[in-house]
Amino acid sequence: MLTPEIKQALEGYTANMQKDVTFVLQTGEHAKREELKGFLTEVADVSDHLSVSERDIPDTLRSPVSFMLEADGEDTGIRFSGIPGGHEFNSLVLAFLHVSGTEIKLDDSLKTLIAGIEEELHFEVFVSLSCHNCPDVLQTLNQFAALNPKIRTEMIDGGLFPELVDELNIQGVPTVYLNGEDFANGKIDPAVLVERLMERQPDQVSEPEILLPQQDITVIGGGPAGVAAAIYAARKGLKVTIITDRVGGQVKDTLGIENFTSVPQTTGSELSTNLLVHLQDYDITLREHFRVVKVEDGETKSVHISSGEIIETKALIIATGAKWRELGCPGEKENIGNGVAFCPHCDGPFFKGKDVAVVGGGNSGIEAALDLAGIVKSVTVLEFLPELKADQILVNQAEDRDNISIIKNAATQQILADDGKVTGIEYLDRATDEIQQQDLAGVFVQIGLLPNSDFIKDLIDVSDFGEIVVNERCETNVPGIFACGDVTTVPYKQIVIAMGEGSKASLSAFDYLLKNF
Repeated sequence: MLTPEIKQALEGYTANMQKDVTFVLQTGEHAKREELKGFLTEVADVSDHLSVSERDIPDTLRSPVSFMLEADGEDTGIRFSGIPGGHEFNSLVLAFLHVSGTEIKLDDSLKTLIAGIEEELHFEVFVSLSCHNCPDVLQTLNQFAALNPKIRTEMIDGGLFPELVDELNIQGVPTVYLNGEDFANGKIDPAVLVERLMERQPDQVSEPEILLPQQDITVIGGGPAGVAAAIYAARKGLKVTIITDRVGGQVKDTLGIENFTSVPQTTGSELSTNLLVHLQDYDITLREHFRVVKVEDGETKSVHISSGEIIETKALIIATGAKWRELGCPGEKENIGNGVAFCPHCDGPFFKGKDVAVVGGGNSGIEAALDLAGIVKSVTVLEFLPELKADQILVNQAEDRDNISIIKNAATQQILADDGKVTGIEYLDRATDEIQQQDLAGVFVQIGLLPNSDFIKDLIDVSDFGEIVVNERCETNVPGIFACGDVTTVPYKQIVIAMGEGSKASLSAFDYLLKNF
């Protein structure tokens, strides 16, 4: 199952393990158990510090395809139910490296917060092995378990536990249960998990305080624009901090990237990893898994982040990107994760053999329909305008698929649901002014992006669409505050453009510092 290249890489990763890690596999019968045992044995064979053991501990492990990690004979609290292949292979590797002594690269303030939790926390993370957002969530929670013995996590492959998925009415991944109750679902950023944990642990949240010396430039946002801005600033010898919910931002959710000049083909996950590696080459303070609560203007700026920390900075660069735009109709928010989804790659397998709709006829909508067509029974594309906005080559492909139908001039009115499951969609036929209903099991929303500017729009000028207004130097209307990337009015939301704008914003901020400090 493991290629020679993967084995060689694992040998390098495990060379500095400080503890012996055992994969403890539950005994019993299951159609996939021998495959799991073979997989774990193959992984363990790359290092003398790894081994496989079989035990009958049903009170600890869920099924014969469940295993846990022990470090030097001690339960680490990390479990896997299923075969952690696909996108979750990295989750397994990081888990056994972290519990064996490899440094956990989380912000020190976050480590302190997690280590101080006194409540027993049991996280169950339902994943799909094709989901590229799930590993972020699982890896974050596994790190929490490695930091605090009161925290336990379990990856559950929904494909191997269909009865449990049906029982809990799970229709999207990742879905996280905490102590048996729904905690988070759908597209979850690790920063959201941290915030919800902080809400449960109010005593752990410190009073607002300044922990860093005054910074020259603080960058808000860790996508291509933000990372480019931070690196350009660091190369000038400046004190730089970057605050982000996750390095990579929206790019991390992108599967294939083929238009990044000089790199013929890559993925969002690979590019995000490369951004982090490049960032770590410089003396840049990283505040990851936190968000900015507010910014106060003055000769220097005060940036308040969700950990309670206040960062004083001479200049500020906003590179917060954008998020999926929601329909805003009845039935949408209530059913996110229960039939309403935004990622066809992650959640499409839950609708195998069922009828679904895609709302949006742009490139992302038609691409989603094409992806889903190979999984579901039928896809109906609903487009608000009289004509599709997608590239003609994509439209041609969609029109050639027997199980894709396209309805134009359709204004979504509401998403219908019964007993916690989506049952249909109601839309207005704008040509006839008639209300139509269509029975279906899922709705995938693909209507573009919304700038992440809410935290700052009361301080600086934004457009009618919420984009931060900037000039050709990435300057906002407030001296010392710059903006770049998808959150701004700069047209054409592309990775390569965002990186260029981030670099430009940093150079403009450097020029501002020279003239004012």
